[in-house]
Amino acid sequence: MKKRGHSRGFTLIEIAIVLVIIGLLLAATLKGQELINNSKVKTYAADFRNIPVMLYGYQDRFKALPGDDSQVVIHLPAATLATTPAGTVGNGVLNGTWDTALKTDETCLFWQHVRLAGLAPGSTAVNCAPGSSYWPTNPNNGQIGIQSNTGFATMTAAMNGSYIICSKNIPGEFVLPLDSTLDDGNPATGSMLAIRTSNVGGAPDTIASVQGNPADSFIVCMSL
Repeated sequence: MKKRGHSRGFTLIEIAIVLVIIGLLLAATLKGQELINNSKVKTYAADFRNIPVMLYGYQDRFKALPGDDSQVVIHLPAATLATTPAGTVGNGVLNGTWDTALKTDETCLFWQHVRLAGLAPGSTAVNCAPGSSYWPTNPNNGQIGIQSNTGFATMTAAMNGSYIICSKNIPGEFVLPLDSTLDDGNPATGSMLAIRTSNVGGAPDTIASVQGNPADSFIVCMSL
């Protein structure tokens, strides 16, 4: 009489091997994602570190602020002289907001001047309309800008320093690591503050608020 065939189940050793392989793959995936996230944080941080180099490099070379340089057409013949607000060019203040849409504002022309001076890459054809490729952007395609620490309306917070650099559209998951890299790790205190894009004009977000909204878009600003 013929014996009935039957399928053999997995042994404990085989199951253990499969679980180890799955664990290794999962660990590699998580590590890979961690490396990607760390790289993004470093890139966000580099944006904040590079702008002061452009600002002070231009100032050392021409004894004026990029954007606010009243002799810019002499220093850089292809440059555009700021015309608004009238009569304030050369006063040591970057007039306009960091995200201005006016191509005649000093905060807009800042980028043309540092690029023509060879201090930054990018277009020198001035176009400060929102979404224009003229604006420098961060890894999440968020606009980056700088303004003097006057008329700052992005958040209701007092910031120290002469200038404020802001970077838009940063996902919440990167806000705390970025703040820890450049400041005190608290997005509501210190020289670096953060606010949800949906709450512009309000108070900076707390640690708990950022942790509770990791997928939200934030504007992060740092004073110099």
